[in-house]
Amino acid sequence: MKTIIVILLWFILFSISWPIAILLLLILPLIWLVLLPFRILGFTLEFIFRLIHSLFLFPFRVVKGL
Repeated sequence: MKTIIVILLWFILFSISWPIAILLLLILPLIWLVLLPFRILGFTLEFIFRLIHSLFLFPFRVVKGL
């Protein structure tokens, strides 16, 4: 559903101002490539924080299980 809305908005923009719509098609992949390392860093940090959280809570889980 989100994709259909984006396509419809792009067609509306294309009917209003086609040079901006074409420029948007060219620039969006470049913006995605620039933001990709930040997403990878975010996933990595989330994994590290979950690992640290699990390591700190592991002894309490062991005691709770006994």
